[in-house]
Amino acid sequence: MPLSEHEQRMLEQIENALYAEDPKFASNVRRRRMGGSTARRRLQAAVVFVIGLVLLIGGLVVDFTVGGFPILSLVGFLVMFAAGLFALWGVGSSSAPEATGPTSQSSGGRRARGGPSRKFSERMEERFNRRFEQE
Repeated sequence: MPLSEHEQRMLEQIENALYAEDPKFASNVRRRRMGGSTARRRLQAAVVFVIGLVLLIGGLVVDFTVGGFPILSLVGFLVMFAAGLFALWGVGSSSAPEATGPTSQSSGGRRARGGPSRKFSERMEERFNRRFEQE
């Protein structure tokens, strides 16, 4: 179901306000849309996909079976599937591992501002709350 014109305008206003409030976040979102795969990542995924395809076809040609099932072809399919996921989402994104524990909390039970250990949803919730506190 498509959005109405009013809903589209509201969404654009929210998006523009978010981009104006946090330009770093805006550049991150623009860069990471639909997985944000780079040319290098796509090339690596394509090479791994071709290797998986060779394994898939080679498994049928070699006829290496265990219990009547072509294992080498299964491995080839799994490699191809992993290459597709790698191309879409990528591996090893730049986000730091999240820390949980008392070290990530500041006084008053709130997390330290701007720390890399905070979850995205927590940062967005804090920004949302600050926006309404200012009004």
